[in-house]
Amino acid sequence: MAFGDVVRARRTELGIGLNELAERLEISPGYLSRVERNLDKPPSDEIVQRVAAILGIPLDALFVEAQRLPPDMRSDMGSVVLAYRRMRTLRAGRRSL
Repeated sequence: MAFGDVVRARRTELGIGLNELAERLEISPGYLSRVERNLDKPPSDEIVQRVAAILGIPLDALFVEAQRLPPDMRSDMGSVVLAYRRMRTLRAGRRSL
């Protein structure tokens, strides 16, 4: 599910109107509408964090939907990629046994 779809689904599930959420996020309703319809890219990290807090969506999950790493993980990106590749290599080796 795309970022905007997740936000819209959770917002409507909670009974929060688009204008109310936009006001709480301090962004325009038009921009929020475009984001929810996936017509605009996901918002800044700060807005993603506020959306997660207001709508009760796990922050890491929302960053995944925004197709980016949470800010606290970005400095570890190289280590994460290397660990992932090692894990994949080990799994592939086990399959060939």
